[in-house]
Amino acid sequence: MKKLLIAALIATPFLSGCIVAVSDGEAEYGWKSKHSGKNWQAHQKSNRDKIANLVSGADYSAVIQQFDTPDFSELVSKGDAIFQVLYFSTNSKHSDGKVTKDECTPLVFKDGKLIGFGQSAVSEYL
Repeated sequence: MKKLLIAALIATPFLSGCIVAVSDGEAEYGWKSKHSGKNWQAHQKSNRDKIANLVSGADYSAVIQQFDTPDFSELVSKGDAIFQVLYFSTNSKHSDGKVTKDECTPLVFKDGKLIGFGQSAVSEYL
């Protein structure tokens, strides 16, 4: 135990100068590993393309299979209906490793069926 403590104390000064080089800024936050190696621009373009091809009334499970994990999700019960909103990143200006809702397009589902997408759909139904 004493030898381990001495080794740790001796090694500490040598470790303090370690630098991790990140070529594109995304790996620093684990972005690439979370999104199958895609860069953030390609991932967001892919999300935009998928959203553009969605049709009203599509089933939740069929839609979710087309995307990676949502960046945000919400579930709201309103009257007899259940609304679910999934937010997918679509319009970041730069990769800072943090996605906010204003960088996402929301998909709005009512009782498991897609009823709209975009902020206007959220405003209309919720």
